[in-house]
Amino acid sequence: MKRKEYSAGAVKHSFWFMEFRNEVKLLSEGKSFEEIKELCRNENIFAASTPERASQIFNTVSSRIKAMGESFYPVFLNGDVSTQKIFNLAAIMEDDTLFFDFVYEVIREKMIIGSNEYKPSDLNIFFKDKQLQSKKAAGWTDATLARLGKSYKTFLYEAGITDKGKDVRTIYRPILEPEMERWLADHDMELIIKALSGVR
Repeated sequence: MKRKEYSAGAVKHSFWFMEFRNEVKLLSEGKSFEEIKELCRNENIFAASTPERASQIFNTVSSRIKAMGESFYPVFLNGDVSTQKIFNLAAIMEDDTLFFDFVYEVIREKMIIGSNEYKPSDLNIFFKDKQLQSKKAAGWTDATLARLGKSYKTFLYEAGITDKGKDVRTIYRPILEPEMERWLADHDMELIIKALSGVR
């Protein structure tokens, strides 16, 4: 997987599973990204509240899809809903290096040591470490970090990886569909398999 510069962009992003699935379906039917952009603009296919939000959803979802590459379309579309949600999470991880690091360094480690929960303090420690490692992250405010943490919790919950606990959240180790796991392994995403499976 390709590492990108750390970004706090996720403060403005949602899991956007239905949008992701609809866009993959349209792409697999032969539509181009540009044509889907026009559908967003003219027909509001993602039911966004404003044209600006429609554009943001399209740009973010498209970036996630492009991070995976078009060969995943059939594997994704043949999977059940729970597999598709894990694929969406994997696409977010591939597109957002900071979120990937959170899942790999915090959630994966919890599963390895046999813990099935994570707390707000785990998020706080993770962000503090990243602020020591990255000048860009060091400049983020506490409010930004709080919003990032909220987004990360939402991503994991909507992917079915955790419950919606108020403070402590229970982690559910996902079972990766063999076809999906094989696709990830074949496309240099073994670290995502390890992160989601909780293995060394």
